[in-house]
Amino acid sequence: MTADRKVLEQLRRHVRPLRDLDDVAPLAEAIGDATLVLLGEATHGTHEFYRMRARLTRRLVEAHGFDAVAVEADWPDALRVSRYVQRPSDDADGRAALGGFERFPRWMWRNEDVLDFVEWLRGHNQGIAEPAARVGFYGLDLYSLRASMDAVLRYLAHADPDAAARARERYACFDHLAEDPQRYGYVTNYGLRDDCEREVLQQLRELCSRGAAQGSGEPGVDELFYAQQNARVVRNAEHYYRTMFQGRSDSWNLRDTHMADTLQALQSHLARLRGRPARIVVWAHNSHIGDARATDVRHDGQVNLGQLMRERAPHETFLLGFTTHTGRVAAASDWDAPVEHKTVRPSRAGSVERLMHEVGLPLSWLPLTGDEELRRALHGPYLTRAIGVIYRPDTELLSHYFKTSVAEQFDALVHVDHSRAVRPLDDAQLWEHNPEPETYPSGI
Repeated sequence: MTADRKVLEQLRRHVRPLRDLDDVAPLAEAIGDATLVLLGEATHGTHEFYRMRARLTRRLVEAHGFDAVAVEADWPDALRVSRYVQRPSDDADGRAALGGFERFPRWMWRNEDVLDFVEWLRGHNQGIAEPAARVGFYGLDLYSLRASMDAVLRYLAHADPDAAARARERYACFDHLAEDPQRYGYVTNYGLRDDCEREVLQQLRELCSRGAAQGSGEPGVDELFYAQQNARVVRNAEHYYRTMFQGRSDSWNLRDTHMADTLQALQSHLARLRGRPARIVVWAHNSHIGDARATDVRHDGQVNLGQLMRERAPHETFLLGFTTHTGRVAAASDWDAPVEHKTVRPSRAGSVERLMHEVGLPLSWLPLTGDEELRRALHGPYLTRAIGVIYRPDTELLSHYFKTSVAEQFDALVHVDHSRAVRPLDDAQLWEHNPEPETYPSGI
């Protein structure tokens, strides 16, 4: 019997079918008492991934008392959504609340599945009388240099005009380059002008010192925390954009460390407000939430959010990955290019996705803990596919596959054999006039 046949037999003994996208009870049971539940996705544009994450999150909120959702998105944009779902808000509806997601890739958060979840979360919170107990929606990422600077200045203009003047003077270091942070990174990295590292660190320290004497029950504690987090984003974004030109691993590690630090800061803030440990669901790509130590990127010194949370909170963290064999996806061909309705090529032989496909179930999940024989069988390494906001089928093996020992990468895996694309809120008419080609799925 070949090695692959033995692995397939192990999989067929352990893979469990799911009835439909709402059949999340077995997953919630597997999560158990974890307080940090990281839900992945193999693409940034697959309907089934978004739908199942939303349904599982609903169950964790309703039945297990989870306190927040933290997503792979910028802090100011997600905070606008959080104000809407927690109330009060200036936005009339969920579509308007998602309006902060203006930059590429808008469809990643401005899509129908996210809108449905946002409206559900607002409805859920309407039944909670105490504002501090309502479930929020927060961003973990660090791209929002300009927006986070503006948010700090708005907060201080109201809370402390003198401090606002000091912050304005410090942030003036960026001049017009705050609007183009990649250019800022270029000119500072190559010595064409001085950087703003000292100024942004001074501003972060001053804002953090404001909260040192403030109690968790005092008015404005949330707004101060939000401002402090925006100042952290400014500080780390400044560093990130300079690091972009020094190597992929350096900038990747800075970004994922920022996400891990943000997640822990949010958990600590919510715990202080609630007087108990806080529970948070995270939505991010598999490449961020699957433990990097189980993949070939570890050879380049890369770490990621899932690895960091396992190291920092080993008994509290649960990592759930998602895969698909073939279907359709919302993705672009280049950075800042329009979103397209693309065909996902059938998974390659020797990949985790192909093994799950050969099990023969349209929708299934695989627990990856507790059975050493299964873990040894899946040690691999096997290929696995990662489609982000860009998908290039013609260079798929080079562009979108890496190697992993999947049993160490996740605690469980959900497989959607044939998937379809999310529907963007913008340019949705493209979906109506772009059916699957007659030669689907081969595309030949």
